[in-house]
Amino acid sequence: MEFPESLELPMFPLESAMLPDEDLPLRIFEPRYGALVRHCTGHGDPFGVVMISRGREVGGDDARCDVGVVCRITEWAEHGAGLYTLRCRTGERIRVAQWLPDDPYPRATVTLWPDEPGPPVTAAQVLDIEDRVMALFERIAEARDAVLPDREELLGRDEGDDPGQRLFALASRLPIGTADRYSVLAAPTAADRVGALSEAVDAVAAIVEFQLSE
Repeated sequence: MEFPESLELPMFPLESAMLPDEDLPLRIFEPRYGALVRHCTGHGDPFGVVMISRGREVGGDDARCDVGVVCRITEWAEHGAGLYTLRCRTGERIRVAQWLPDDPYPRATVTLWPDEPGPPVTAAQVLDIEDRVMALFERIAEARDAVLPDREELLGRDEGDDPGQRLFALASRLPIGTADRYSVLAAPTAADRVGALSEAVDAVAAIVEFQLSE
């Protein structure tokens, strides 16, 4: 869909940070999110996903982050008694301009948030992160006496046209923590994302080395 300058979206706060172009399976049982599903499937509308900074997904009274992604339902099934299973796909990054009343489900006015202008990200910088990620996977595989798939299968194909999106794709393939995922998502520029992802790779590598040394 074409986005106007701002758009009111149904919102689904989660306890995890989603990145662009990821699969998101959901199991719906709360009445408010059942209403969200019926709206989105009935009108063909997307919804927004943001991370909960404090609280839980169930029951409300949560504190929500203001950076998230658009999400589209690709498959859905109704199981009766207000239960649904969904297969969704995340898309564009968004920022919440204003939270609206949760009636009948969380809602917000959002704007698309493409990468802001900043220093260019070079192919060498992206390659350096890819090499460090591969070295991490190889270290884990060596410790487990496992055989790794090839590089492209592990890291995905680099189309080379958008370094910022490539960094999102790499982050989605790493077992990084929720806070690190959100730092990657909320980096204003592609150059800032290089720094956030680099720190996340270092953190995972340190954890792996600690675990392997025990």
